[in-house]
This record gives sequence, structure tokens and C-alpha cells, in this order.
Amino acid sequence: MRLTALALASAWLLCSASVMANQHGVYGLNEKTRLPALGLEIPAKLDTGAVTASLSAQNIRLFERNGEDWVRFELAVEGEQQGKELELPVVRISKIKRRAADIPEGETRAYTARPVIEMAVCMGDQQEHIEINLTDRTAFSYPFLIGSTALKQFDAMVDPSLRYSAGSPACSVPGANGRG
Repeated sequence: MRLTALALASAWLLCSASVMANQHGVYGLNEKTRLPALGLEIPAKLDTGAVTASLSAQNIRLFERNGEDWVRFELAVEGEQQGKELELPVVRISKIKRRAADIPEGETRAYTARPVIEMAVCMGDQQEHIEINLTDRTAFSYPFLIGSTALKQFDAMVDPSLRYSAGSPACSVPGANGRG
């Protein structure tokens, strides 16, 4: 009997360790993030209902450089980087479904086209290269939104009862896989 109890306890410990090793990182509804390429640290809203990530930008203008699509924009975030003009290559153009309340009277377009860029994002001690669409988020509380596609890359679970659970971004220089 004693041997059976010991075997069961050992099996339980092994299973528990295995489950803990496979757990997702748990993040809060809001987290501090760093965009190393922009030298910017900003708060983000983690939104499992959104597909893509969005960064607040204004004066967004597409142009062509050496046969490639690029975008020129001004950061629309509070702080020393506000209004800073940037130019980055466009990865693709995303069609984002508009909420009924966001469609001006008389307009029927249910989607809006947004340029998508790619950049490294640090959250907690993890860094991933994610796609980010550019749009004016100045009417929202958070200038940066991280959607479900990027949350999967971070292997993240979101606990809406938590805020800033990952602490300040603390990524080291990324390796080949983008993790810090």
C-alpha cells in the first residue's frame, strides 16, 4: 500500500511539472511594452477579440521606394516621441472591419484599409516580431493594441482581472527566433 501511494505521488509530481512547463505566459488586460526600433515604451491593451495589433499614428501616407511599398507616418502617442515622423516598409495592407458606429452617415464601406508594418515588440521578458497596422487611436485610452495573432506568438493567456502583471519590459538582445 505504501509503495502504491509513493508511486501515485511520484506520478502526480511528474504530471504537475509537465503541466507547469507547458503553461502559457499569463498577462494582464493592460501591459507595458517596448518597441525597440522606435526607442519607445508604451502601455498596451491586450485584446483577444481583435485579430491584429494596432499602433496609434496620424498623417499616414503610402509611397513607393525602389519599387516597394512604404509608409510615412507620425506617431500619435503621448511623450517625447509624439509627432515623430517615421518611414517603414509596408508588409501588406489589412482590411479591418469597421464598427457600425464608426461608419460616417451616407458611407457604406464596412471595411477600412490600413498599412501593416512589422517590428519587434517586448512584453515582460519576451520579444517577438509582430505585424502592426497603423491607425489613429488617439480617441482610445491605449495607443497600442495587441490582438490575438500577436498574443499567439507570445504564447499568451490574458487574465482580464490583472493589469501590468509582466512588469516593465526587460528583453535582452533578441536571438534568431526573436525571443529575448
